[in-house]
Amino acid sequence: MITVVKPSTRILSVMYYAREPGKINHMRYDTLAQMLTLGNIRAGNKMIVMETCAGLVLGAMMERMGGFGSIIQLYPGGGPVRAATACFGFPKSFLSGLYEFPLNQVDSLLNGTFSAEMLSSEPKDSASVEESNGTLEEKQTSEQENEDSMPEAPESNHPEEQETMEIVSQDPDYKEPKERGSKKDYIQEKQRRQEEQKKRHLEAAALLSERNADGLIVASRFHPTPLLLSLLDFVAPSRPFVVYCQYKEPLLECYTKLRERGGVINLRLSETWLRNYQVLPDRSHPKLLMSGGGGYLLSGFTVAMDNLKADPSLKSSTSTLESHKTEEPAAKKRKCPESDSTFQKLL
Repeated sequence: MITVVKPSTRILSVMYYAREPGKINHMRYDTLAQMLTLGNIRAGNKMIVMETCAGLVLGAMMERMGGFGSIIQLYPGGGPVRAATACFGFPKSFLSGLYEFPLNQVDSLLNGTFSAEMLSSEPKDSASVEESNGTLEEKQTSEQENEDSMPEAPESNHPEEQETMEIVSQDPDYKEPKERGSKKDYIQEKQRRQEEQKKRHLEAAALLSERNADGLIVASRFHPTPLLLSLLDFVAPSRPFVVYCQYKEPLLECYTKLRERGGVINLRLSETWLRNYQVLPDRSHPKLLMSGGGGYLLSGFTVAMDNLKADPSLKSSTSTLESHKTEEPAAKKRKCPESDSTFQKLL
């Protein structure tokens, strides 16, 4: 019997962890639930997510937010991977609040040197490269046809086999222009998609530059310390952040760096422990096989940084205030003997 079930975060996370745990960085489903709870994922939030778990964390956040609010996904490489997100079957209204931004442009956004030209240069280069690749492929196929046609004249023993091999090898090259309609239409479609992508990137940059995100979720295969230290600047004060890692040592280093940096409170490094139970009449007991670990979580809250250390003028004012404060007890001590003498006279 086969039952068709509506996809959910629990079903997809259990499936990925059981069949392909490497694609989600060995994140167990109870750890994902802890991330959603500690990150305070709810409708109307403005969240930042950096994940390399095939889009499972992104899909879980979108499901919990219900299409209300905005999510900015930071991705490495050429584009975001959303294989698991597509399995949820979200409507188009859910995708309207989803933005994406390349991770290699975060430093320029923090330094204030980000511009639209930095985004426009990448697609143009890629388009020119692909167009040049197309022309090169056509030239190579034509050269191969000429080379193949030369030895075909003397060798007429197996013409049918050679023709079938050539047709099979050349079919994909010749089908491409038929499927696309024409090369100009394909190029126009590509340019339109690039313009839309550039527009979405600029909108994501505008949202990030406001630096008032309601939370940060990091679950990637990269080292969490540089990611978290750079992305925390986009989060508003008194907001939660959660970092997932398969191993404990990178999170310990991240913990010490955050304590030295400041601006965070309630830091906690945790690991969830899960055991499945068999519940049957007179045979209820823990299962013998259980997972060894589901990863580690580093969570905390952001607070406003104290800028007294940075400004020397504020330092001088604080030093004068401290000097006034130290002088006050000395004046009070002088009054003490007078009060004692008056007290003795009264006696």
